[in-house]
Amino acid sequence: MPSTDLGATRKALHAVAELVLAGPQYRRSGTIRLRITPGGFGTVTAPDLRVDGIDLVSGTTRVSLKATTPGAVAAAAGVDAGIAAGVYHDGGGAGPDDQIDVDADAAARIAAAYALGVTALQRLDATQSAVLWPEHFDVSITVDEIDFGVSPGDSWLDEPYAYVSLGHAGTGPFWTAPFGAARPMRDIPDADALASFFATGRELA
Repeated sequence: MPSTDLGATRKALHAVAELVLAGPQYRRSGTIRLRITPGGFGTVTAPDLRVDGIDLVSGTTRVSLKATTPGAVAAAAGVDAGIAAGVYHDGGGAGPDDQIDVDADAAARIAAAYALGVTALQRLDATQSAVLWPEHFDVSITVDEIDFGVSPGDSWLDEPYAYVSLGHAGTGPFWTAPFGAARPMRDIPDADALASFFATGRELA
């Protein structure tokens, strides 16, 4: 899969997460938290919206995320596009009228990374529900002030990766990133391997 497809799809899905799901949810229900769902991600409360592959699902309505804008998608779903203003100060930077396009294979790769992450995070701490945060578009939990999660990619690494974030560089071979440790998801074969990565990070931290 060309990296351009993955990057463009990630940015498009990030825009939908921020402007079509988290923003309207915050304005109606007071939370920006999102959750991982089969094939994608969705809101945790009203309005009930989710992304499934290359579509936004609202009740019985499916809205294509191919060659469109967040504003058009939101209108078709019956919500007003826009970020959760004043809640955070970074994010993907997309606006309601920006063009977005989602590639099916790239979306499936991101969804698979998220799903694997949720399974491994549950093994790390079964008392928590993993949260998909719209500002950074990563799914994570925090244990003992350390963040564990999976990112679909960003300016640091343009592909899905797992991380253990200390908030600073660590000392030793495990700590491979400026914020702690990271491993590309293509190098993690299954949930057991990902859970082991998280557990090692917790032990070494």
